[in-house]
Amino acid sequence: MQAQPPVVVVTQPTYGPAPQNSNWQTGMCDCFNDCGVCLCGMFCFVCLGCQVASDMNECCLCGTSVAMRTLYRTRYGIPGSICDDFMVTLCCPICSLCQIKRDINIRRAQRTF
Repeated sequence: MQAQPPVVVVTQPTYGPAPQNSNWQTGMCDCFNDCGVCLCGMFCFVCLGCQVASDMNECCLCGTSVAMRTLYRTRYGIPGSICDDFMVTLCCPICSLCQIKRDINIRRAQRTF
């Protein structure tokens, strides 16, 4: 009897429809695309984090986390990795959170959120 080769999993199982491949609607430093979001991020970071968490039906305490950025990115098929999300959130948490909120606002206007 011959040994069977090992099974290699190349994709993880998911629930629901497969995410579509897309990109961020704005860049990390595109604050002038929505000055209100950036002002909120600068002067009330926690409030903006709670808005993002609320938009995604998550706990308010998670709004500014790496996990929230990763969840959002994977939900919309945005390329990247957890390592990228960690570095972005570590190096510029305000820009990271503002980018997510701007993306939510744009996708909501496009009716894809």
